[in-house]
Amino acid sequence: MIKDFLPINGTDYVELYVGNAKQSALYYQYTFGFELIAYAGPETGVKDRASYVLKQEKIRLVLTSPLSVDHPINAHIKQHGDGVKVLALWVDDAKTSWKETTTRGAISVEAPKTIQDQYGEVRVASIQTYGDTIHTFVERKNYQGPFLPGYHPRKSSYPSQAIGLKYIDHCVGNVALGEMNHWVNFYEQVMGFKLLLTFDDKDISTEYSALMSKVVSNGNGYIKFPINEPAEGKKKSQIEEYLDFYGGAGVQHIAIATQDIIHTVGELRKRGVEFLEVPASYYDDLLDRVGKIDEDLTTLKALNILVDRDEEGYLLQIFTKPVQDRPTLFFEIIQRKGATSFGKGNFKALFEAIEREQQLRGNL
Repeated sequence: MIKDFLPINGTDYVELYVGNAKQSALYYQYTFGFELIAYAGPETGVKDRASYVLKQEKIRLVLTSPLSVDHPINAHIKQHGDGVKVLALWVDDAKTSWKETTTRGAISVEAPKTIQDQYGEVRVASIQTYGDTIHTFVERKNYQGPFLPGYHPRKSSYPSQAIGLKYIDHCVGNVALGEMNHWVNFYEQVMGFKLLLTFDDKDISTEYSALMSKVVSNGNGYIKFPINEPAEGKKKSQIEEYLDFYGGAGVQHIAIATQDIIHTVGELRKRGVEFLEVPASYYDDLLDRVGKIDEDLTTLKALNILVDRDEEGYLLQIFTKPVQDRPTLFFEIIQRKGATSFGKGNFKALFEAIEREQQLRGNL
């Protein structure tokens, strides 16, 4: 058996650079039920930015805004709008993770360093991936603090209510035409990931547009990264629209797992989160396509939740509309009941739903 040179325990955190972290933090607390657990900013000795750390079960979101017009983070926000900057990976040894990947060709963003405070120490190191996105390796076995050194515990006066979100299932990246295989090779050769699935334009297409996608996964399967690129079509695909408005490659969506999608989506809808809508006709032959399921079909139809089955079982999924005005980052809510795939049977319905939104925006 080949030794895994980059063992990963899971996703440590996802950091978004946003225009107004204070307001964004409240949005994610109210709508998605995250709890504010830590903060870094001028009051904690960090003079150039403000960061709010939100948590729900195993998920940590960090929302960061710069405090001056000439801060480098502002350049990121100007180009991309609100978007994912850091996909942080929880490892046992950050220095070795950085060394193994950089010797295989990864571009270093930050060499290994140790940061400390009264709660202990954390070692971190970062490498470049697609677009302006980076991976930060986080080694925290000698740390007992709320998040990272430099962050102070913080609770919001807003009483957030969790909605059953458990962990990050996968994060999807969009790259330009011709770049998908380059980044798949990067994850295979530089990070030791394996190619899990391949979807071509015959799998993911409509009358007007198409995309291609490959899914890579680390050794234990805790980290899964689908990589998308546009394919030739009559009109502009959702990937091209994303690349235009994001200003390059980046994280398209974050898929978050739940153990009760009906409860989770019901709460999100009550709190004002908007979702892509598929036609009622999608449900006419659903049970013929996917077989017996535990959930009530009428409830799934009312919430517009999609279902797909593979050899291992079935899954339920739904996609939000973009969570900012630029049609870029959105979220997927997914519940797996044995299925290990990504909802191939729903691709056409989802693509058509996205195209309807593109048409409304005048971007199809």
